Amino acid sequence: MITQKIEGLIAAPFTPFNENGTLNLAQIPHYYQSLKNNNVKGGFICGSTGEGVSLTFDEKVEVLKAWAKLTVADPDFILMVLLGGTNIKECIELAKIAEQEGVDAVSFTSPYYFKPADVGQLAKCCAEIAAAAPQTAFYYYHIPVLTGGNFAMLDLLKEVDGKIPNFAGIKYTHEDFMDFLSCMNFGGRKYDMLWGRDENMLSSLVLGAKGAVGSTYNYAAPLYHELIEAFNEGDFERANLLQQKSIDMITLLGKYGGIAVGKSYMRQIGIDCGAFRLPVKNMSVEQYQSFEHDVAQLNFNTFCSKW
Repeated sequence: MITQKIEGLIAAPFTPFNENGTLNLAQIPHYYQSLKNNNVKGGFICGSTGEGVSLTFDEKVEVLKAWAKLTVADPDFILMVLLGGTNIKECIELAKIAEQEGVDAVSFTSPYYFKPADVGQLAKCCAEIAAAAPQTAFYYYHIPVLTGGNFAMLDLLKEVDGKIPNFAGIKYTHEDFMDFLSCMNFGGRKYDMLWGRDENMLSSLVLGAKGAVGSTYNYAAPLYHELIEAFNEGDFERANLLQQKSIDMITLLGKYGGIAVGKSYMRQIGIDCGAFRLPVKNMSVEQYQSFEHDVAQLNFNTFCSKW
């Protein structure tokens, strides 16, 4: 089990697919090595970026095992897996498998079809799932823009504190800095708060965040390493400019259709993860050509991850 708070970048890997839409597990060792080469400290698999909601249970198990095979003997790489957020029984089964395979941490997000009536019900879900993998760290994944689970995370910490022994912290993908800071300070800074908005990293560093989970760390890790370095050195003007560069890069996701654009960035660094599954829209050939032009205008090759 993870016993210390996570520091550094945790990438949220894309799930690689073949042209016919099946899993391309053969790509994962190359992917893992790329993250290692760029000083990324771990992977948060099967999350939003990893299309966990679009994978079958068996596919999640295959992806989990493929990553765990590489990381179980690597003490310098943290493997975290999102179990899901709707079918509690399925999450429990996957948690058991994750623990058997030596995954470092499991995660769960708010149910988004039958939503919990209140934070107490959400805490009960967390407790049941965490108990299925008692020797594995448990992180709640807060992303209300996708789940509709608009609960204050401070209230969740109050509900679970002292009741879930392996509750390690929260992956916080939201813009409520007041709530985030209160969670950081709760219980004498007891819990690990991982920042989840790449475009707002600088603001989280000001509050004291040390660890972050994000999709753009897959292909632009050097940019964020430099941003963190600038902040730690007190060079706030440089940190500001680097955060703006991050924002400019992320703006292209919105311009070209959203989350699937991340796989196009991966192609730019030499790792082909295929296309996103339905219902997500992928770029046309013409759009990709325009995207490549915009990427060149960003001087992406000067701050992207190197394969």
